[in-house]
Amino acid sequence: MGRTVTLVARDGHSLSAYEAGFADSPRALVVLQEIFGVNHHIRAVCDGFAEAGYHVVAPALFDRAERDVELGYTPPEGQRGMQLRSRIAAEATLADVLAAADHLGRESVGVIGYCWGGALAWAGATQSTRFKAAVGWYGGGIAATATAHPNCPVQLHFGALDDHIPLSDVEAIRTAQPGIEVFVYEGAGHGFGCNERPSYDARATALAQERSLAFLQHNL
Repeated sequence: MGRTVTLVARDGHSLSAYEAGFADSPRALVVLQEIFGVNHHIRAVCDGFAEAGYHVVAPALFDRAERDVELGYTPPEGQRGMQLRSRIAAEATLADVLAAADHLGRESVGVIGYCWGGALAWAGATQSTRFKAAVGWYGGGIAATATAHPNCPVQLHFGALDDHIPLSDVEAIRTAQPGIEVFVYEGAGHGFGCNERPSYDARATALAQERSLAFLQHNL
C-alpha cells in the first residue's frame, strides 16, 4: 500500500520515509518508529492507519547515523538500535519528526509513536507546537521530563509488566500531568503492540488501538 519518499529537514538533512494513504485522506498522522527502524512492523502500522482514513508518514530516524536500517526483535538487534540512537542528537531527531509533519502539508497533524517513538511523540508535544494530538505507546524516559508543558492533547499507553518502564514512572507522569490520558494494561509488557515480538498482547493492543483512534479522531 505504501511507498518510500524523501523528506528534507529544516537543517537541510535528507532522510527517507514510508508514506501510506493519500493527500485527501480525512486526517494526517506522523508514525514514529521503535528502536528497530522503519521495519516491516512499522510499515504495517502505517498501512493500518491508512486503511482507517489517515495520510501517514513514518520518517527513517536512523538515517542521520546509518541509512536503510531495518532491525528485527532479537537482543543484539535491539542493542544495535540503541547504539544508532546514541549517535544522533535529540534536536536533530526532532527536526526529522517535524519534517514528516511538514511533508503532510496540513495545519492539523497528529503524531503517534512506539517505544523510542513513544518518547519522541511526547517530545513533539512538549518541544514544538506543530501537532494537534500526540499518542505514545510504551515510551521510555517520559518520566524524566514529566513536568514539561504539552502543547496539544496527549494520550499515553503502558504495560503493567513493562521491564523497561517501572510503574513508578507511570505514576510520576500521572501526578505531573493530571490533564492527560494515561492507560495501563494489566498483564502486558514492553512492546505489547507489536505482533512480531514475544511480548505481543492482542487484547491490550486492540484496546489501546481503539482508544488511540478515538482520541485522534476527536482531536484532529
